[in-house]
Amino acid sequence: MKTKPILFVALFISIATFSQKKWTLKECVDQALEKNISIQQNKLSLELSKKDVEIAKGNFLPYLGASSSGTFNSGLSQDESGVLKNTNNFSSSLGLGFSGVIFNGYVNTNTYKQAQLGVESSVLDLKKIENDISLFVVNGYLNVLFAKENLKAAQVQFEISSKQIDAVKTRFESGVIPKGDLLNAQSTAATDQQAVITQENALDLALLNLAQLLQIPVNNFDVASINVDSPSAILLYENSDVVFEKSLTRMPEIKRAELAIENADLSIAISKGAFLPTLSYSLNAGSSYYHQFNNLVFNQKNASYFSQFEDRLQYGAGFSLSIPIFNRFQTKNSVAKSKINKEISITQLESEKLNLKQTIEQAFLDVKSALKTFEASKISLEAQKEAFKNAQESYNYGAMTLFDFDLVRTRLVNAEASLISSKYDYIFKTKVLQFYSGELEMD
Repeated sequence: MKTKPILFVALFISIATFSQKKWTLKECVDQALEKNISIQQNKLSLELSKKDVEIAKGNFLPYLGASSSGTFNSGLSQDESGVLKNTNNFSSSLGLGFSGVIFNGYVNTNTYKQAQLGVESSVLDLKKIENDISLFVVNGYLNVLFAKENLKAAQVQFEISSKQIDAVKTRFESGVIPKGDLLNAQSTAATDQQAVITQENALDLALLNLAQLLQIPVNNFDVASINVDSPSAILLYENSDVVFEKSLTRMPEIKRAELAIENADLSIAISKGAFLPTLSYSLNAGSSYYHQFNNLVFNQKNASYFSQFEDRLQYGAGFSLSIPIFNRFQTKNSVAKSKINKEISITQLESEKLNLKQTIEQAFLDVKSALKTFEASKISLEAQKEAFKNAQESYNYGAMTLFDFDLVRTRLVNAEASLISSKYDYIFKTKVLQFYSGELEMD
């Protein structure tokens, strides 16, 4: 009887623990990499590429096959004296064949190498998608933290404006200020409350977007905070060339384009293989059986199956040499096409390098611009804080109207929002550069 309450309590604790779980950035990235459908599809494509390797490897092995046939005939057939008579006959045969290629212009060898390159290319395609998904998760994760800070700032402002109502109400009841100031204070608090609701909705949307990216339920989903309070004001790299040189050795799209050139070289070799002769061999063994159903009419007797099978047993071995002489210029044009494809692969590699260089240059410029905006936002916020402090003193001494005071406070709120926005923009763009240089850490 006591077991059920204990199980219920344990289940409740486990559910409560799960609901309180806050996902780290690494956990989010790992979850996305595990559940993303595009990644799963590319993993299946990788398995297909591995099977292509097995198929290409099988081309080196000989072919072994067995054959069997049976035929029934009814009609004229010669007897021992050569006279045609109506007979019913059954004949059967069994055979075993063994054949293979000794040389075919290295086509099998180069096809096997191409299949191995296909596996490497599939691995790089998978890595490219994993990189993209990781960046999406980092961006989504920072968007959640950004929304949390905005919500926190909005809640602080609402708390301030709510307290301001009590102070304004006291001054109004004392006859120091008109009723309009009280109404303005109440209006400001209502506006700040609306801002809190807006930021709550923004946070919910950011959590929803990240949860959908991770393919998990959004209910009770939350992320752990990371230290983004004081991003460095010093650029991580002197110039974009430093990042570009590092990225050339690690970005999968560059390595894949290089593999495409190797693959094109193998295609040229395979096409040239058609100029060379092909040498193959074959081995075979077989026997047959013949039975005439109305032999008794002809005073003849059918030999037994096994004796016929042994008597008619045959063996054979052969070699075949095929030498191409003229095939309507098909091989020549095939080689020419393969060479053109290699030139295309070379230009594709240069295009990938150019795109990568331009992307990194733009990312580096974005970081510099984001840093300037972040630094300017910090200076602006400090100035607005001083202005707000002075305005608050002036308002308390009656030297400033509530309307003017609210204008100063609004500028302070906007400065705080601008700082939060510029901070996260700078952080994300810095992480993009770290990603290209291979220094992005998910921990």
